[in-house]
Amino acid sequence: MPSGLVALLDDVAGIAKIAAASVDDIGAAAGKAGTKAVGVVVDDAAVTPGYAMGFTPDRELPIVAKIAVGSLRNKLLFLLPGALLLSAFAPWAVTPILMLGGAYLAFEATEKIIEMFVPHGDEVETDELALSGPELEKHKVAGAIRTDLILSAEIMAIALSDVSDKSLPIQAAALALVGVVITILVYGVVALIVKMDDIGLHMAKSPRAPTQKFGRGLVKAMPLAMSSLAYIGTAAMLWVGGGIIVHGLHHFHLTPIPAWVEGASHVAAQVPGIGAITGWLATAIGSAIVGLIVGGVIAGVLHFIPRKRAAH
Repeated sequence: MPSGLVALLDDVAGIAKIAAASVDDIGAAAGKAGTKAVGVVVDDAAVTPGYAMGFTPDRELPIVAKIAVGSLRNKLLFLLPGALLLSAFAPWAVTPILMLGGAYLAFEATEKIIEMFVPHGDEVETDELALSGPELEKHKVAGAIRTDLILSAEIMAIALSDVSDKSLPIQAAALALVGVVITILVYGVVALIVKMDDIGLHMAKSPRAPTQKFGRGLVKAMPLAMSSLAYIGTAAMLWVGGGIIVHGLHHFHLTPIPAWVEGASHVAAQVPGIGAITGWLATAIGSAIVGLIVGGVIAGVLHFIPRKRAAH
């Protein structure tokens, strides 16, 4: 009996070791995959606060919460099963899908740049003004969740490409962990951003002079911070979208564009003391240029075709 108990305990210890190793594998895979998706995360965090702006302060956090729930639903109910099916039955399709997503991100960023010089969103704003408060909130939340679906698909596809050599259970757990952690991170930051002016107003009422001064400064800085976020989000979309396209071209051995970007990065990395930073900047700028070219071509085609039809 004692020997049987010892054997049982030994088996339990072995199972525990395997489980611990699996948890380590999941954590390592999720961490590596999440790091690769950081550019899309920056874009997501930069884009989303705009959807909660313009509402009364008491509605801002509920709106962010609704978008966060929709984002989790996108990732866990739709994108995760789709990613696992791709991994199991069509792993060859991951890179082309990533490249299509990268081209879409580049197009969206290019459209934003075009709108800075040729605004054409007045009719959308007019339509939104016709909606009541609850209808406008529902409209904004639905729009944010649709945008999140594209960004979440990119995050999950990038994560999948980095864990595709793992077993299916490890892939599923790692993708689920990436989806949950990134959603909490992104929408935690978004909630902080949209309430920053309220935090500043609260601090401005403090009896302490330094706290008052800091609070007023925070309130004054928010418009600049929000406009800066828009620019950061656009830059991130170009960098990430272009980087995905460059990586895909390299994967399919389609040169010379990947070689040019890699060469520029290698030269920039030779700068003494800050080579790591300049090398990364060169890669990011090169990827953004590729993204801008691809996005410009797509935008040109999409804008040219309707005009040609209208002329006929």
